This record gives sequence, C-alpha cells and structure tokens, in this order.
Amino acid sequence: MTSELPEMRASDSERERVAEQLRDAVAEGRIDMEEFDTRLEAAFKARTHGELQPLIQDLPAAGTTTDLAPSTSGSSAVGDRWGSRIGRSPAHSKTSKGGFAFWSGFSRKGTWTVGPSFTGAVFQGGGDIDLREAHFEQRDVVIRCFALMGGIDIVVPPDMDVTVRGFGVMGDFGEESDVTDVTPGSPRVIITGFALMGAVGVQRKMRAADKRRLKEERKRAQLEKDRFRKELD
Repeated sequence: MTSELPEMRASDSERERVAEQLRDAVAEGRIDMEEFDTRLEAAFKARTHGELQPLIQDLPAAGTTTDLAPSTSGSSAVGDRWGSRIGRSPAHSKTSKGGFAFWSGFSRKGTWTVGPSFTGAVFQGGGDIDLREAHFEQRDVVIRCFALMGGIDIVVPPDMDVTVRGFGVMGDFGEESDVTDVTPGSPRVIITGFALMGAVGVQRKMRAADKRRLKEERKRAQLEKDRFRKELD
C-alpha cells in the first residue's frame, strides 16, 4: 500500500523548518547561494510534504553533524565557530607571518592562517589584511603595521576581540567603526605600529556568511509578502 504522507499538505511551520535547514546549509558551505535561492523559493511555494522532502534529503538533519573528526575544542556552542579556527589550520592554508610592499601592494584575504605574530610594512604602497575568514595558530595574536607614505587596511568581524595601540605621525592609525559585543572564544588581536605620512585603518565588517543570511532574510520576507498577496487575491 502506497504511503499517503508525501501528499499531505505542508504547514507554514514545516516550510519554515525547511528554510532554516537551508540557511544552515548555505552558512556551512554545503550548498552555494544559487542553489540556496532555488531551494528556498521552492520551499515557500511547496504545498505538500512530497514537495518539501527532496529539498533537504541530501542535507544533515537538524541537530546532527557530519564532521569527519570530533572537535578538540572545549568551547561552548556560542564559541564553537572560533574554536574550529584556532590552533588548527586548513590543509591548503600556510601560516603567514608578514607582508611587505614597496611601490606595490600585498593582500591576505579569505581562508588563510595567521601566525602568533604578523608584521605588515608598506612604503609608498598598500596592504590589505582581512581576518573575517582567517584561521589562527594561537588565540593571542599581535599584528604590527608600519605604513610609510602608504596605507594598510585591516578588516575584522564585528564580534572579534581587537585592541588598537598604534599611532600616526602626520598620518592616521585607528579603528574606523564602532565596537560591538565580543563573542566568547574570539581570538585576542592586538594591532600596533605606526603610520608616517600614511594610514593604518581598522574596520569591522560582517562575514560573507552573515551577509548571505541577511540576503536570505530579505528574500524570505519578500516571498512571504508575495504569498500573502496571492492569498488575498
């Protein structure tokens, strides 16, 4: 006898649970944004269980994990995302301890590993240091920046523990955005050095995953508005 379950009508709460599982999947990198958008739209349009189930059948169930090895971090759930990025470097990422630019530029972005001490120096050049997706050999990190007639831009996530101690001589050295609450387990980063006729700026910006979540929330809100309009018509 064929099960009637796939043809049962889906509720709003069931559609929302599927959407939440899709949000987790894109944040973890299991699906890309294009696939996420397609699945999310299908989820909110789904009328039956049979239409919802294929959207998540290849994803881990809520509350489970598919990690290949248990985490050695003792951090709490709030700090787990930091624990996985401190003391363990990705296999494809080498530790970087410095960057130098003379009439040119250097960049450290994406998934890279920061050593306990990192020195960035530019002379009539520029440097970009982005810590939002970085891994760290140790929790405590000192970043020394020296800008001579040049500039170094440092980007950190809003919830990272960052202390800026540098100074500028006929230049500027400082944090450009407001500090928000620091997440427990965050790396402790000290940024020091000096800028001579140049600038070292520290900005707090959201991670790519956080931006994706906001984009998804806006899209979900629009889909819900469209659905309500159709129901009223």
